[in-house]
Amino acid sequence: MSEDRFDYVVVGGGSAGAVVAARLSEDPEVTVALVEAGASDVGDDAILQLDRWMALLESGYDWDYPIEPQAHGNSFMRHARAKVLGGCSSHNSCIAFWPPREDLDEWSAKFGARGWESANTFPLLTRLENNSEEGPLHGHDGPVRIRTVPPVDPCGVALLDACEQAGIPRARFNTGETVVNGANFFQINAREDGVRASSSVSYVHPILGRENFTLLTGLRAKKLNFDADKRCTGVDVLDADLIHTRTIHATREVVVSAGVIDSPKLLMLSGIGPTAHLREHNIEVLVDSGGVGSYLQDHPEGVIQWSAKQPMPTTSTQWWEIGIFTTTEEGLDRPDLMFHYGSVPFDMHTARQGYPTTENGFCLTPNVTHARSRGTVRLRSMDYRDKPLVDPRYFTDPHDMRVMVHGIKLAREIAAQDALRNWVGEELYPGPTVQTDAEIEEYIRRTHNTVYHPSGTVRMGPEEDAMSPLDPELRVKGVRGLRVADASVMPELTTVNPNITTMMIGERCADLMKAARAQG
Repeated sequence: MSEDRFDYVVVGGGSAGAVVAARLSEDPEVTVALVEAGASDVGDDAILQLDRWMALLESGYDWDYPIEPQAHGNSFMRHARAKVLGGCSSHNSCIAFWPPREDLDEWSAKFGARGWESANTFPLLTRLENNSEEGPLHGHDGPVRIRTVPPVDPCGVALLDACEQAGIPRARFNTGETVVNGANFFQINAREDGVRASSSVSYVHPILGRENFTLLTGLRAKKLNFDADKRCTGVDVLDADLIHTRTIHATREVVVSAGVIDSPKLLMLSGIGPTAHLREHNIEVLVDSGGVGSYLQDHPEGVIQWSAKQPMPTTSTQWWEIGIFTTTEEGLDRPDLMFHYGSVPFDMHTARQGYPTTENGFCLTPNVTHARSRGTVRLRSMDYRDKPLVDPRYFTDPHDMRVMVHGIKLAREIAAQDALRNWVGEELYPGPTVQTDAEIEEYIRRTHNTVYHPSGTVRMGPEEDAMSPLDPELRVKGVRGLRVADASVMPELTTVNPNITTMMIGERCADLMKAARAQG
């Protein structure tokens, strides 16, 4: 068994993990290892070129997790989780949103994650970004390039005109004010040359020559190690030969940043999780933590597709360039319905159901910004090689289906506006015969997808909350020297696409660890 020793070990080089490792290694007095199961993205255009992102789904760069059979949803669903340096920021469409102020304030006030309120965390968003927009709120010296998509798609421009005719005005995103009812071209974290500004590109590529930073790719985590005092001392990984175990030691702290599915899996394999479940798989219980692998949240997504009367664009920043936000009931301080506009066909789950498709069309994908259904991640066995049991339990709360049905109806209303008259052709799916709420519900259950935004499976909360595995400083309760930093820590999923928020979680985690070191 080979061994390596560092001050800090970050397990998972994804959206948050890459940030944590880069920020910690700014201190030349400490050594930092970033351990990633996937390959490096350096020089790999399949990853780096943003407009190619859809080809990454179900590819060799994807852990490609199936979900358990759904009683109320689409059991063919899969959760794409990136198997490459940069994690899902190397795998997604790079839609860049600051989290709404209300989301972060709720984390603190409602869920007890003190210190995460917007007044304390907005400066971290400013610090990480280099934004093309002016204004005192935005940062212009950070590592992550964020820019507004240019409005060159004529169908997209017509869509925004149609939204205005339907009562949804043009709005600016990332101004510090929450867009409750508005639409526009997104901001994206991507450079002007089309290279994604992932956490890898933004944080890791510039420091590959840093002497106190070590990048270890192709090493899959098997189990966290603890001493007799329950202090985490490192992680066992499968070595590159795919046979032997290698131990990566940490003299100070370990950070698990393996993602919403693999972070709870690694904790449970290491004896931290629900006691009955661990014993079911003959795993010795180190900490009884019922919240590990619980509270799985997501943004479920439907789709409505039209053929286009005119040729659609043949180039794009990332093919999903516009967002639409609105509400389905009065009095909300945040939108409960969001659409993404796609200038490409989206038949991932409709083709198998026999719906017609097209190579020249556009779609709207309504999604539920604050779904109330909660799912789980559980072990399939005690073998680290087995994919876990992922059960989102889609639409088990009727609120989610109500919002989605409203979304399909509103999409039709937008498409019927005069501004889109020269673009909207045949409605391919669900199609004009699907009209009643019951018919729309049945269509959604059979064909819905996800926006690939799972969260909440290792949530943070107050010390006294036994079902929150982490304290507000991201420390795993019941042990020492171990934190978690990725989207799994969110007590409630953000209203918007969460990737920039996840990078911010990495920024704050690094700050907390630096402060702990300074205090001795």
